[in-house]
Amino acid sequence: MLQKAMYAVPMLRASAALTLVFLVAALAQWEGVPSDPSSVAGGGDGRGDGMREIVRKERLPYRSRQKREWIWNSYYVTEESEMISPKKIGKLRSSKMADGTTFKLRGDGANSIFTVNRNGDLFVIKTLDREEKSMYNLTALLYDGRDQLVEDAGEFVVHVNDINDHIPVFPRTYNGSILERSGIGAKVVQVTATDADDPSTVHAELRYSLRPEGERSAFEINIITGMITSRVDTLDREDKSQYVLVVQAKDMRGMTTGTTATTSVTVTITDINDNMASFTQDTYDLSVPENQRLEEKIGTLTLNDRDEIQNKEPVFTIQPNLSSQFALSRSPQKDGHLMLKKVLDYETKSSYSFIVDVHENSLQFPADNKDVSITKARVNIRVLDVDEPPVFSKTSYAFSVMEEEMATNIGIVRATDPDQAKKAIRYSVEDKECPVGVNPVTGQLFILRKLDRELRKTHIFQVRAQEEPSGLHSLVRVNISVQDLNDNAPELVWDDIFVCENDMAGTVIGRLSATDRDEQVAYFHYSLVNPSDNFTITKNASENTAVILVRQGTFRLDDPRDYTLGVRVDDGGRPPRSSVMHVPIKVCRCDSRRIHTQCKAAALRMGVSIHALIAILVCILTILVIVILVVMRRRFQKESLASMKHSGEIHEQLVTYDEEGGGEMDTNGYDVSILTSARHDGSLLLHPDHGIHPSLYARVQKQPCGQLHQQHHPLLPPHLLPPLQPPAACKGDMAVMIEAKKDEADADREAVPYDTLHIYGYEGGPGSLAGSLSSLESSCSSAGSGGPEYDFLSDWGPRFRTLAELYGVDELEAYLPY
Repeated sequence: MLQKAMYAVPMLRASAALTLVFLVAALAQWEGVPSDPSSVAGGGDGRGDGMREIVRKERLPYRSRQKREWIWNSYYVTEESEMISPKKIGKLRSSKMADGTTFKLRGDGANSIFTVNRNGDLFVIKTLDREEKSMYNLTALLYDGRDQLVEDAGEFVVHVNDINDHIPVFPRTYNGSILERSGIGAKVVQVTATDADDPSTVHAELRYSLRPEGERSAFEINIITGMITSRVDTLDREDKSQYVLVVQAKDMRGMTTGTTATTSVTVTITDINDNMASFTQDTYDLSVPENQRLEEKIGTLTLNDRDEIQNKEPVFTIQPNLSSQFALSRSPQKDGHLMLKKVLDYETKSSYSFIVDVHENSLQFPADNKDVSITKARVNIRVLDVDEPPVFSKTSYAFSVMEEEMATNIGIVRATDPDQAKKAIRYSVEDKECPVGVNPVTGQLFILRKLDRELRKTHIFQVRAQEEPSGLHSLVRVNISVQDLNDNAPELVWDDIFVCENDMAGTVIGRLSATDRDEQVAYFHYSLVNPSDNFTITKNASENTAVILVRQGTFRLDDPRDYTLGVRVDDGGRPPRSSVMHVPIKVCRCDSRRIHTQCKAAALRMGVSIHALIAILVCILTILVIVILVVMRRRFQKESLASMKHSGEIHEQLVTYDEEGGGEMDTNGYDVSILTSARHDGSLLLHPDHGIHPSLYARVQKQPCGQLHQQHHPLLPPHLLPPLQPPAACKGDMAVMIEAKKDEADADREAVPYDTLHIYGYEGGPGSLAGSLSSLESSCSSAGSGGPEYDFLSDWGPRFRTLAELYGVDELEAYLPY
């Protein structure tokens, strides 16, 4: 095939050259050159000869066919050959070989793997591996002694021959499974090995087999495909659930010269339902207390089934006469759970015995254990006696009683002890506020206080029945319905009723109706308590109401009389009840359509109910209690103040002024509270010498009126002091009044000790030394404004020292030398 391909290359080139000749001829004709080949070869005029020469020079190389001179073949090298020295694999030949010509190689592995000498001998110099590269494409070129190309490229191929240098390999581990009892030839798993040798040779042809060291008795393998199948139909998971096979793969078609590889294959036998469920014993004995709750397990009937749990499908059947008392259900492990469907009673029946069957409907094959399985078992149940609470004769009781009656026998609740001991029962009512009582021995119910249906129609409570002396107990619900008694008087209801001045006799002026709180159907009867000359009442039987009609009379808006009807309404019950209501009627001035435009209200005669009177009395009592408490509190405070008067405690109230000179507002700026007074014995004024001294106010030194006063200053010499001034208190009656008040306070031993003197008889009038008390003019005062002088304050004692210094600084500074 390769040689044919090599021979085809020159033919393709010749065809291409011929095509090129035709193209040149066409081009020459387009340029004016004759297309006749003879004209191109020779003949014609001189211009034609010149053109032919041009064509010959330009086109002759493309028209001539080059003859190939290479003679080659494919070459072969065996892989993995040892290369101690270059190994000759062939020879390159060419018809143009001569003395001095040399060969050169190009292509895969040229000059590194393959070399050629001057004679054309081809050598391989390295060991080759077919699995890395199986074929090398090379090109040979022939050059002369001047290194000019003599022969065009010649291509050839070097093939690497394969040897069996790789062993088979299993790419992964294999596991398989098969259902038990599968037929012969059932597929398990297919194994596959690989060989890196040339697949077109026997080196990579594998054969499979099962090694004897594996469990191959039940399986076989296809030697070519590697498919493992079953060779028996008696696989049983319950006998053996897993097999381990050893698979061998061998190349060279399994010949003894081939290489081998092995792997283990695990085959799992999958379970099916081929075994029958069997009781583990033929008799089950159970003990169950009689108070066992329903739908709960009382015992388990265990089964023996060799199949896996997902393939167990047991079906239980209980003896028909006891299937209503007991039931069986499958547990998560597919055993039988025995449960109660009805309550057990030791006193009624103390034991049970019945047969239970088990079978399976989904067996795929005849059961292996059908001859040895136990499919019937007897169940014996012994009922255990338990102390049970009393049992009432009914699950609930309902009685009725007439309201407003003290019934002594409403009904009887009865309970008994279900046990053989038959203990005595004692009854009681759970709700202590219940108006119904019960006889503790007989269970008879009776009324403790009268019932009112209008307040509560039904009374629901529980009665306890307890075994004596303090045993178990039970509760039962009792429903008492209060029957209605006609014990409520009807109540009259009316809308706004008025009569017009121009109403004629027979005019309907209002409608009356009544309500009754009783349950009985009332048939009301309306009547006047006292006959009326002006009005009458007529009943509307269909609506159980009545209307007020004008009987006679002339009505005027300016008439001072009031119209009120006393109406009696009867309910017609048993016993009958009635009530009297006074219905006021207004007199109005109406238009033609009897729409009133002006009315005079009628006087209402209304009574006060007992509940309203009680509420009023409660309010009055509450007010009285509050008044008494207030009076007592004030009296207590007064006594406390009196006691504090002799306690010797003196409290003072500190007042802070944020601004000075409040004027007439100073009297409201603060309030000195009188907390206590000084003790009569003057003990509060004791000095360290334990002697009794006058109060601070009494000790204030007062300058006699008319005595000159000179200010003192520790920093000024006597000749620089200001001239003598008369005391400020002698410059006005305000100062005289203050002095008088101060002397009065100092002389009064019982007076309250004030911190300040703030009693103003009047606000500085004309000629007063105090001037105005308002703070509006305080900022305008100056030394030369004729304001009041305060030099006398320094003679009033230490309590006024600070004030004297404050008001004397400016005056003193005027005399300081600079």
